[in-house]
Amino acid sequence: MTPVTRQEVLGLYRKIFRIAKKWQSASGQIEETMKEKEYIKNEAKTLFRKNKNVTDPKLIKQCIEECEARIEIGLHYNIPYPRPIHLPPMGLAHKQGRMLRHQEKLRKISKPIYLKSHDEIS
Repeated sequence: MTPVTRQEVLGLYRKIFRIAKKWQSASGQIEETMKEKEYIKNEAKTLFRKNKNVTDPKLIKQCIEECEARIEIGLHYNIPYPRPIHLPPMGLAHKQGRMLRHQEKLRKISKPIYLKSHDEIS
């Protein structure tokens, strides 16, 4: 990892914890705000620790883009949790054979960047 990339990653990590410190839930309830703050901190720690040994520059760039996207979406919608994909599960595929495998492959490819790592840790 280059020094510039390292500084960018550490800057994102600090940014997430500053956001968590100032976070207010949409409902304004103290209990919900505390749960969301803890979720933000735990999610950041889990994902950053999981990816700390990544050395491939393309994969590092993809992780940085995912982090930035999740930050922006969370701030915009005031929801710390990743937004789900609203597609029917395998609604367009036949139930057997090659078409099902093809549909699963297309669904995996079309997954938004902000959800790439979510299923892996959940």
